[in-house]
Amino acid sequence: MNSRAAQLKAFDRLLTIMDELRAQCPWDKKQTMQTLRHLTIEETYELGDAILENDLDEVKKELGDVLLHIVFYTKIGSETDTFDMADVCNEICEKLINRHPHIYGDVEVDDEEDVKRNWENIKLKEGKNSVLEGVPKGLPALVKANRIQDKVAGVGFDWEKPAQVWEKVQEELEEFQQEVKAKDNERMEAEFGDVIFSMVNYARFLNINPENALERTNKKFIKRFQYLESKAKELSKPLAEMTLAEMDVFWEEAKASDS
Repeated sequence: MNSRAAQLKAFDRLLTIMDELRAQCPWDKKQTMQTLRHLTIEETYELGDAILENDLDEVKKELGDVLLHIVFYTKIGSETDTFDMADVCNEICEKLINRHPHIYGDVEVDDEEDVKRNWENIKLKEGKNSVLEGVPKGLPALVKANRIQDKVAGVGFDWEKPAQVWEKVQEELEEFQQEVKAKDNERMEAEFGDVIFSMVNYARFLNINPENALERTNKKFIKRFQYLESKAKELSKPLAEMTLAEMDVFWEEAKASDS
């Protein structure tokens, strides 16, 4: 691995290249924080995909893309004397020191749960009005549900045992089925949301990341369906003309190849 000096030199090289691109490249000159925002979100999702696939070479590349965006935003901030890279780094350093009093102070902790509780309590002391203020409004709903539950658990608002959460899941399923029978679409949607929220909570108790779990299932379904499509092409028979029984044969073949 590279030495600390080599890593700092590489980072300095990136800052220099960013300066040059901002000064000389027509595209880079034109960018603003607003125009970069959607690209940053895209790059973050690409990093997430690489992590999920455990493709470390791709993780390295995608981390570079995300780092480039951080450097780009910082360069834009420096142009109005709002902040520069030193400000960004010092800000996060101070936050980390302040929120880890068990490392940089005299606070004692027994486990990671104590650390999480301290973290949330410190944020409230910093002026936050709610532990939920740190949950971005634009997060996908599934990720947001997980973050909400994780944060409130950090201040003790939580179930004691997984079995209690599973009982809540079953309770929400029963309420959802009642609304299905009543055929009330608005109430069905509300209760379905409760089912998902309770399942996310149960996943948290089992140390399962619900977003990762669902994305793995998405990828698995895509792989199996594309296998089905390839078999249909081999037979020169459109999927729309195949029976469910015929499709199921290839679906089971795809499942078998996964194991």
